Amino acid sequence: MTFILALQGALNQGVLWCIMALGVYITFRLLDIADLTVDGSFATGGAVAAVILVHGGNPVVAILAALLAGCVAGFVTGFLLTKCHIPAILAGILSQIGLYSVNLRIMGKSNIPLLGTKSLYDWHYDVGISTTQASIVVGILVTVLVVALLYWFFGTEIGNAIRATGNNENMVRAVGVNTDMTKMIGTILSNGLIALSGGLVAQQQGYADVKMGIGAIVIGLASIVIGETIFAKVSRNFIVRLVSIVVGSVIYRFVIAIVL
Repeated sequence: MTFILALQGALNQGVLWCIMALGVYITFRLLDIADLTVDGSFATGGAVAAVILVHGGNPVVAILAALLAGCVAGFVTGFLLTKCHIPAILAGILSQIGLYSVNLRIMGKSNIPLLGTKSLYDWHYDVGISTTQASIVVGILVTVLVVALLYWFFGTEIGNAIRATGNNENMVRAVGVNTDMTKMIGTILSNGLIALSGGLVAQQQGYADVKMGIGAIVIGLASIVIGETIFAKVSRNFIVRLVSIVVGSVIYRFVIAIVL
């Protein structure tokens, strides 16, 4: 019974954190940029969501605000990268360090408990399931929506331009594409998804902490590597690539649960 509960918890964490891994995939694989903003923007999403919830806000509004805050963080990183011509790793580090202070300012303290506040998972009382099971359902629904939107977006002209920028920036620039703009859009979208994941995780774990994003980049990269390894033979299809990240995140959490 304990093992089953542990696996449920692993699946729960996997489907919530896979959204963060999808955000990392956009910069790390599609844009070929090592964006280290992740640890900061993940915590920003949790901080924004927590502040809204403790003031009686709607949980859906909280995660949408978290998404928007992450987009702003991504814009700053993109600006440092494209307009200030700062190397990608350093731009990400600067944003990450800056976000630590920003997150403290948002929350007013280092930790905000969410006990007694509304969450996206409160409906489990009405259907007689556990909070973990409700969190799994919400996580799967949000993940399916995110994957579908990403598949659609990266099939558009601007989406293909972003993918092409990561493959061969000089060639894309030669045909008239503004690569600064594609990089900017990529970092904004990436960190928006990362912060969205942070908002969902904060509601699930019942608190937001300024350090909750530490190690997020490692988890994201591990999910990508695991997924790409498993789906190596069929990874040419873009939708399969996206699904592989989700599967990789879940497997990563299962391995951690089994080891523990």
